[in-house]
Amino acid sequence: MYTSVDTPKSKNPCFPLVIRFLLIAFFLIGFTANVYLQSKAPPSLDSRMYDIINEISADRIEKDIRTLANFGTRHTLSDTISNTRGIGAARRWIKKEMETISEACNNCLEVKYHKGLVKAEESRRIPTDTWIVNVMAIQKGTQFPNKYVVMSGDIDSRISDPLNYTDDSPGANDNASGMAGVLEAARVLSKYDFSCSIIYVGLSGEEQGLYGGKFLAKDAKANEWDILGVLNNDMIGNVSGIDGIIDNTSFRVFSEPNPPNPTEQDQIWNRFYGGEVDGPSRQLARYVDMMTSKYTTNLKAKMIYRLDRFGRGGHHKPFNDQGFPGVRIMETHENYNQQHQDIRIENGIEYGDVIDAVNFEYAAKLTGVNAICLAGIAWAPAAPDLVMIGGAVKPSTRLKWDPVKDKSLLGYKVYWRDTTSPQWQYSKFVGMETDVMLKNVVIDNYLFGVTAVSKNGNESIVVYPKTLIPRRN
Repeated sequence: MYTSVDTPKSKNPCFPLVIRFLLIAFFLIGFTANVYLQSKAPPSLDSRMYDIINEISADRIEKDIRTLANFGTRHTLSDTISNTRGIGAARRWIKKEMETISEACNNCLEVKYHKGLVKAEESRRIPTDTWIVNVMAIQKGTQFPNKYVVMSGDIDSRISDPLNYTDDSPGANDNASGMAGVLEAARVLSKYDFSCSIIYVGLSGEEQGLYGGKFLAKDAKANEWDILGVLNNDMIGNVSGIDGIIDNTSFRVFSEPNPPNPTEQDQIWNRFYGGEVDGPSRQLARYVDMMTSKYTTNLKAKMIYRLDRFGRGGHHKPFNDQGFPGVRIMETHENYNQQHQDIRIENGIEYGDVIDAVNFEYAAKLTGVNAICLAGIAWAPAAPDLVMIGGAVKPSTRLKWDPVKDKSLLGYKVYWRDTTSPQWQYSKFVGMETDVMLKNVVIDNYLFGVTAVSKNGNESIVVYPKTLIPRRN
């Protein structure tokens, strides 16, 4: 008679079957879980966006606008020595504010001046050699420090005569409102960590010829910065238009269709395959619209499909000129009596860019839009590279792209829309697939794009395909 101890386990005929069953079960469970995780749709919302919006303070924005307006004038040629008047005092105060913000986040911002020299012979609005000085704070990304998303406002102001640098030019809305928005966004977003870097910058010399932006964009190009997008804020505080409309529920996003210097290959592509309204700046504008619709209430982005107002320009243009995506965010209804005007009353009409005309709650709403767009892009995975498309004379469309290496990646989403539609209409989350066939979606009838999606639901800016998939033999 054998005891249980004396009986060898290998002699038990049931033992191998049990082990085999358990191994198969564990394999199936693991395989199923892996498939589930790869195919699981991303969350539709990132709750942190609501926290960011709620943290934006209209009171702090008002305080900053009043401080900037109280420097009397911030004309590019104004006093640089005084501590109470002129552009020198203004930029030193902005730098000090950025340093204070950095101290609160354990020195998470690299705060510095950025400058360039304009010679008198180079500009009709700068009669003497003048240093153009920007103030910037860089919040370095934890995973992709050389990828940047930028929020800018303008430091300088002017009145009727662009060369008058002595008379009062408070520039309350144009553009203390945009500069205050930049500071407030930095206060709120510096409390978070992001994969990509964020630049908060006050640009100078805008009224004299966009010089601050020109110098920064040129240096960014030379230093090979990978700028994902520039959100230029120029006048975000007026709700009462010269057209008589009072509106605090919409704002404009200006974007050019494509970079200004297309190659011959780009022109051929756009002509035969589409894409003439799908450049990087246009995709950035669509991103702003998407984030506004998703996270804000009683606020709509009004897409303006041109570089800027008719015949005019803003500080996103120099970045566009260097090939970087950039848009202008501003109020819907301007009041031209309050722009570039001497302060006066004439025929019963009040002229001048004064503090009383600024709506601080509205400026806070538009600052909130900027903040969530910065956060969404900086939290999103890197966008797919080398997106290819094919499907001519076929019933379906095929898209293929290089895999994204990003620890936050959940998968990819394919977008498409009617060729006459200004916005993306349809989408499909495809998990980790990088070679996708959209069955019964005929390539002739739609335009397409691809994004990378993070585990918290944030998406990269849409990438429009620029390469054809080679024919299969």
